Amino acid sequence: MQKIFIVEDDTSIVDSLKKVLSSEFSVVSTLNFRAVVQEITETHADLVLMDITLPYFNGFYWTTELRKISKVPIIFISSANDEMNQVMALSMGADDFVAKPFNLVVLRAKVQALLRRSYNFSASELTFDEYQLVDNQLIGNAGKVELTSTETKILQILFEYGTTVVPKDILLTKLWENNDFIDANTLHVNMTRLRKKVGIINFDKIHTVRGVGYVLG
Repeated sequence: MQKIFIVEDDTSIVDSLKKVLSSEFSVVSTLNFRAVVQEITETHADLVLMDITLPYFNGFYWTTELRKISKVPIIFISSANDEMNQVMALSMGADDFVAKPFNLVVLRAKVQALLRRSYNFSASELTFDEYQLVDNQLIGNAGKVELTSTETKILQILFEYGTTVVPKDILLTKLWENNDFIDANTLHVNMTRLRKKVGIINFDKIHTVRGVGYVLG
């Protein structure tokens, strides 16, 4: 059974999340808000639900620390629902952002989709020019970069389409699987983060076709 780790200091929200998720997953929550990363790694969590406002250190801090050692999928759950918080969370390595108060059924669907995307994904080697996409890594002549599961999936789709434009609605559907749960801003922030990351190895081939989608070239 896959394990969901909740980093949330509101016990009523923790109880609600455990109630809706425990029939399908093993669900645990943090006991020590000074040692969140240690607890996540020791419990071998498969996905993390992370609040922003927490005792001692906020969720941005813990996400940054966690991303130094782990690619575990992270969904932010927060009442601090302004665009800057969403951008910060996704830029720091989170995979999705759900605003409170949230629909528990929708949140469960997001958890299910992200787990499928993260652990059922097995990309064969894909290439574009001198670049290779292999096992959550983009490899080029200038080196390699580690990718999150969402970043890998975005590149997989773009590599498969090659120099053919991928319409934004198709990319969103392939990533989030169900149009009811699509967040176009999440895609935009992930794409911005991906471009910055792969730019380290001089991969500047992701182009926006305004009003249509994205293409490699």
